[in-house]
Amino acid sequence: MIVKKIILTATLFTFLQGSALCYAAPLGDTGDPSAIPAGSIEVLDQFTDPGPSGVAVTPDKRLFVSFPRHAQNHKDATLAEIIDGKRVPFPNNQMSLPSDLPLKDRLISVHGIALDSKNNLWVIDDGKRAGIKGIPDGAAKVVGFDIHTHKVIASIPIHAPTLLQDSHLNDLRIDLTHGEKGTAYITDSSFGTSPALVVVDLATGKQRRVLANNVSTQPEKGFVAYLAGKPRLYDPQHPSFPVGGADGITLSNDSKTLYYAPLTSRRLYSIPTAVLSDFQASEETLAKNVKDLGEKGFADGLAIDPQERIYTTNGEHNSIWRRWPDGHMDLIARDPRIDWPDGITVQNDGVYVVAGQWERLAGFHHGKDLRDPNYLLLYIPLKTAPIVGPSENK
Repeated sequence: MIVKKIILTATLFTFLQGSALCYAAPLGDTGDPSAIPAGSIEVLDQFTDPGPSGVAVTPDKRLFVSFPRHAQNHKDATLAEIIDGKRVPFPNNQMSLPSDLPLKDRLISVHGIALDSKNNLWVIDDGKRAGIKGIPDGAAKVVGFDIHTHKVIASIPIHAPTLLQDSHLNDLRIDLTHGEKGTAYITDSSFGTSPALVVVDLATGKQRRVLANNVSTQPEKGFVAYLAGKPRLYDPQHPSFPVGGADGITLSNDSKTLYYAPLTSRRLYSIPTAVLSDFQASEETLAKNVKDLGEKGFADGLAIDPQERIYTTNGEHNSIWRRWPDGHMDLIARDPRIDWPDGITVQNDGVYVVAGQWERLAGFHHGKDLRDPNYLLLYIPLKTAPIVGPSENK
């Protein structure tokens, strides 16, 4: 009887094994939804070379986009307003296109751009051009514009010792609640190994470099990015993907808190602007006021909405995520067209984001440029979000 039971059990097991093989899912169908496009995406514009980086949008839908020259020393506008699908140099041809104006009087390589609470447009000119060693005097600067008159309202050069020759002045936010004319907070992600935050008083031009040795501005040692399904280890001497320190940055609606993050990291940090804007505050005081807010994914650009929710770009998953004040996340959109999302802003009930394809640069692929010179400016309406809601992430 026991022998019969064993034989019957073995026969049944063999039969079920065969059945399982017959009905197995096709090879390659893993059931992983992370590769499936999600969300509603509109293509607002498409650019040929040069590639875009920053984006700013006014409440009446005026669009501004930056085209830095640090990866490609191009002859097109480095700052443009997009009008009827065309790039119009902003504020004018002489300042945005290569010209014979002194370096301090024209835009060299605009990277991050942002509107202040009065809808003035501010840009960080990193001053770096591909093929030209170093950053000459007058090239790196913070510049503010009245978008209605196209006039410069402020232009403050960033100089040594605040500026290093391997600085990469990346993005900025403007705080009009501290300082007579406001304060600029800038991320220096560094073309070398010396990232930091930069603080500039817009009235006096006083400036300093802070938190240069703090974990909150530094790339994470041992960091591994997963791009196109392949793991890539962070190697500062031989980078195989875009790397750096303090990069993404955004400001709370009341301007009391600055949020920022290193590029080569998945952490999000914050610091009170009352402390950060105080030029008398010591490095020790600044460091004590930095808060680690936990993970937010591998992000380049950051933005914030009126509900204090932070939007993060995610180059690993070609997606945009939203972080709520309590730290939980939801998915806004995922699509192959979101190829290395860079500059991002929230306006008009939606998210505007530039897909820069930075991970495809020749420097990361043995000299072969893999970029498709059709760079996208995308709009994601928030009425369709979230795709993955809070209850699924808590």
